[in-house]
Amino acid sequence: MSDDHVQRVAPGDAACAGASNFRAAARGMFREALAALAADGLVTIGSGEMAGLLDQVRETADPKFGDYSGTMAMALAKRAGKKPREVAAAIVERLAAVPGYADCFDPPGEPVGPGFINLRVNDAALAYAVRRALGDGRLGVPSVERPLTVVVDFSSPNVAKPMHVGHIRSTVIGDALARILRFRGHRVITDNHLGDWGTQFGMILWGWKHCRDDAAFAADPTTELGRLYRLVRKVADAKPAELAADPVAASLAAAHPDAAREVLAETARLHEGDPENRALWERFMPICRGEIDRIYGRLHVAFDHTLGESFFQPLLAATVDDLLAKGLARESRGAIGVFLRGDDAPPLLIRKADGAFLYATTDLATIRWRLEQWRPDRILYVVDHRQSEHFEQVFETARRWGLPGLEGVELAHVGFGTVLGEDGRPFKTRAGDTVGLESLLDEGVERAAAVVAEADRTGLDEAARRHVAETVGIGAIKYADLSQNRTTDYVFSFDKMLQLTGNTAAYMQYAVARVEGIFTKGDVDREALRRGCRGVLVADPKERALALELLRFGEALEDVESDSRPNVLTAWLYDLAGSYSTFYDSLSVLKAEGPERESRLALCDLTGRILRQGLDLLGIGTVERM
Repeated sequence: MSDDHVQRVAPGDAACAGASNFRAAARGMFREALAALAADGLVTIGSGEMAGLLDQVRETADPKFGDYSGTMAMALAKRAGKKPREVAAAIVERLAAVPGYADCFDPPGEPVGPGFINLRVNDAALAYAVRRALGDGRLGVPSVERPLTVVVDFSSPNVAKPMHVGHIRSTVIGDALARILRFRGHRVITDNHLGDWGTQFGMILWGWKHCRDDAAFAADPTTELGRLYRLVRKVADAKPAELAADPVAASLAAAHPDAAREVLAETARLHEGDPENRALWERFMPICRGEIDRIYGRLHVAFDHTLGESFFQPLLAATVDDLLAKGLARESRGAIGVFLRGDDAPPLLIRKADGAFLYATTDLATIRWRLEQWRPDRILYVVDHRQSEHFEQVFETARRWGLPGLEGVELAHVGFGTVLGEDGRPFKTRAGDTVGLESLLDEGVERAAAVVAEADRTGLDEAARRHVAETVGIGAIKYADLSQNRTTDYVFSFDKMLQLTGNTAAYMQYAVARVEGIFTKGDVDREALRRGCRGVLVADPKERALALELLRFGEALEDVESDSRPNVLTAWLYDLAGSYSTFYDSLSVLKAEGPERESRLALCDLTGRILRQGLDLLGIGTVERM
């Protein structure tokens, strides 16, 4: 975290009593205290070091010690040759003297252990902040002070192939990051960089010319194109086991022993502008796109732009020529490559010996185009972690290329692990095929329908049950993925992801429904409650714990952005739902009276709205009743 991104809290600013991000407020106080410590000559803090020290101000692991804790005294003491508790005591002394400190926090106590400095938000500031959040459309989360233009490149399936389970991670992670960054106040541009120009289309073109079924295409063009792709892939790959299991493929392979080469030739003719292949491509593209868009609709995922490989094809030759002219690329065995690691290491190939361009060529041309057209501050590529070396080379080549507008732009590969079956291997069907995304969604909805039917005590009609099943089933699949650390593999399990307990979408959706039930049962006008609430009480520890958790929404979103990890938000939402459950199970709400009833209803209202908003930022819907 750079110094520029540390939120300052102006000393003496009375608005600190209503801070919406108390971690930022705590860091602001520590900044002033550390600056005073350095000014007094007790420690030395080098240029650019302050942000790293303030990053050590985090939520306490145990609430009995306070709400936020600073651990920088240990590092500063080691450097200064002093005892950590001595440095911590000096920081505490200066914290208490920061103007405006008492507006936010209780007096700091003695350092704990080797030098932990713990702060507790004072109850007046906490109550005031909750009251402000209650009447705020952004739920107490301020927009970033310095909005950036961020391009999020995600999903990117090959359009001639059916989408499968391998596409789920890029799609839902990328969509969640885009939603969160946009809510934070950034200008976000999403782009689905479709694979619409590669060998998979050559397979469909070859299949169309050799083994199409016109009647089947007329009846269901999507299914027929999918059949052609799967059939020709087997013929081109010529794997004995696959051919043995498919007599039609075996017969075609015997009749066309050079099918693999012929498929590449069809692809090359498409790229060269062959009228027949181009006309077929233009005929097939809307069909393929329509099928993909239908699945995106079920996932509630949309894009600002869908600029596939074909869009950048006219720019590829000039990209290669420019890299050659600048001495960054050279010929090797007929191909053109960029040698980033010397002659002995594999180069980044940008043109094959047969003249065909590669993914790297398209990626480089795309960076150049995005810089010219969108002028981004950051470009995030949400792509399988196995492509990490590819992106390292592409990013380094782009830097060496010296593209105008690239200086200061962050290029980041947001990698992710693999979806595994319960056998610990990549998730496949029993027949060994990759699981289709549509069938995955269908099964999730079907299983959710059974859960809803069993759990429903409210008498939902059939249409409502179908809506709940679709929302819960697809939400379960998305949440199960997003709740994992994106860099690790995870085991896919319908049984676990549809449980109404634990960190699942169903549990979170049920928590929202519980909140809705309170207001329905009590016939409470929530808008009137928000307008007329005179104050929020945090006298009971469970009220206080819930209030503080509600005000950490912005902190959770800030942490998601810092490392592009949506699981930080799912973990926080689960903690919030747990705090609410403890509060609701222990304290009366509708039966409470006077200010206490109003206050607790306000906490319930804010909880429900934040849970809804948090799930929406993950691309997950909610329902009124479950």
